Amino acid sequence: MNTARDKGAHYLDRIVRDRQICGGQPVFRGTRVTLRTVLASLAEGDSIEEILAEFPTLKREDVRAAIAFAAASAEEDLPVPATPQIR
Repeated sequence: MNTARDKGAHYLDRIVRDRQICGGQPVFRGTRVTLRTVLASLAEGDSIEEILAEFPTLKREDVRAAIAFAAASAEEDLPVPATPQIR
């Protein structure tokens, strides 16, 4: 299975944490736009174009990095359900 990094979405190059910026929340490099804000916009159904219009400091690659980050996080963090026992 191809991972987000395999497809060229190097989100770690675009998403950074710095205690001096937004209290250390993950932001997109060179901006004060938080990862949480972009993910919330995507969850509400905003298109990439709508997000870019609302946050002109972002690039399309930033939004794609947010999606790649969420995909990688889901892959790592979701628990595997217990296998039901057959009786």
